[in-house]
Parts: sequence; structure tokens; C-alpha cells
Amino acid sequence: MTTRIDRRMAKLKSEGRPALVTYVMGGDPDYDTSLSIMKALPVSGSDLIELGMPFSDPMADGPAIQAAGLRALKGGQTLARTLKLASEFRAGDDETPIVLMGYYNPIYIYGVDRFLADAKASGIDGLIVVDLPPEMDEELCIPALKAGVNFIRLATPTTDDKRLPKVLENTSGFVYYVSMTGITGSALADTAKVSAAVTRIKGHTALPVCVGFGVKTAEQARVIGASADGVVVGTAIVNAIANVLGPKGEKTADPAEAVATLVSGLAQGVRAARLAAAE
Repeated sequence: MTTRIDRRMAKLKSEGRPALVTYVMGGDPDYDTSLSIMKALPVSGSDLIELGMPFSDPMADGPAIQAAGLRALKGGQTLARTLKLASEFRAGDDETPIVLMGYYNPIYIYGVDRFLADAKASGIDGLIVVDLPPEMDEELCIPALKAGVNFIRLATPTTDDKRLPKVLENTSGFVYYVSMTGITGSALADTAKVSAAVTRIKGHTALPVCVGFGVKTAEQARVIGASADGVVVGTAIVNAIANVLGPKGEKTADPAEAVATLVSGLAQGVRAARLAAAE
């Protein structure tokens, strides 16, 4: 099985630079705006898109992403509409990988077989389901792999060498290293510790290792990108959207433009990562 994720990661490796992975919540602040934001991401320098599936009880998400999910749900976003969003994006971009990220409950309610069939038809390349441990791989992970969809697992600072092989067992696409314990949007982790953790994980797998949680600026992206195969940015992007919304959700500026400006800067940071490390 070779997916868009595999091809994109291989291409970036050949270019000698890490990936910029950008997260947006599907349907935030509304469907049409969300589609415009998605379309702006690759143009601004994003290499992979994580598309959030809004859920009413997002236990691993910080306040910013929780608020984005609630805005999306209030606007009528559903899992079916999130898949439609991916499908409409795919109509104009058949290269940029899309990873759906969220929780198992909406998928379970939708029905696993139906979900995987619709996800594949919508151009989804991978899944990150934060509340499904490896012990539940038969539930979704194995069926996803059989359907040709990467299943991307999270590793954390508390994932020790005894646990790591189990976490990596059916992981594909890339490994998402959560650089700190706690919720999304926390302070940036110690970069020396991140570098050591990436090296440790690479001792167990040939998969690329992408690092997220806490990256907000181009400089932070540059520093993390010096050791990681990818830098994941989510909360900063979600905040860029929230910052151009008024108290009643009205747009005070174009959210897609606000995101594009931020992502362009992050992309410059990521692209400078290995150059700086080589000097």
C-alpha cells in the first residue's frame, strides 16, 4: 500500500527537508469558509493537512480547538459534511495528503465499514483517532489498513521503550510525536528533549516522525524541524481563524487570508530548518 502520505514524505526526504503539517477543524467557522481555508493551505506551503472531525467531548483538545469544534458543530458540521469537505478539496487538489483527526465516537456512530468506504471515496489518506489504543486495533486500525488508509499513532513523552513497539505495531504513514503531556496548545516542549525523543523513536521504526503540540511560530518550527521529519501546527492556525471572528461569529477579516499569512511564515521556518542545522 502506497498512499499520498507515503509519496509526499518520500519526496520531502529526497529534498532534505521536513514536512509542514497543518491542522484545521472541519467546518470552522462555517462550511464554505472552511473549504477556502483548506484550499489556501497548500498554496501557502502546507505539505499535509490534518482535518479535524468536530466532536462534542474532545478530551485531548485545548480551549482553542475545543472552541473551533463547537463553532463547527453550531454551524451544522457533521462527519458526513467533513468527508464532503475533503471531497470538494480533492476536486482541485489530488496531491496534498489529508489525514482525518479526532475521536472514535462519530466514526462508530457512522459505522466503520461505511466510514472507511466514504473516507476512501472522499480522498482521505490517513486517520488519527486519539482515543483508540493499540489494544483496540481490530476495531478500526486493521480495517483501515485493509482499505488502503494509513493509521497514524501518537507517541508521547510517557511512551517508554517497553510500550513503543506495541504503539508502532500497526502504525503507518508517519508517527505523530506529542511533544508534551497535557492538552493541545500548551507551551512548547524542551527542544533538546524533543530531539532525543525523535532519535529514540527512530530506533524502533523506519517511519517518519512528525512533532506537534505547542508549535506556534516560524522560529519554533525551524528548531523542531531540525530533528523531526515533520512539524505539526494546529492551535496557532485555529487561533488565527478565531482572531478574525467577532463576538457573534461575524468575520472581521478573511479567515483564509489570516491562515495563509501564518502558514507562509511557518513554511519558511520549516524550510530553513535543515539549512540552519547544516551550517
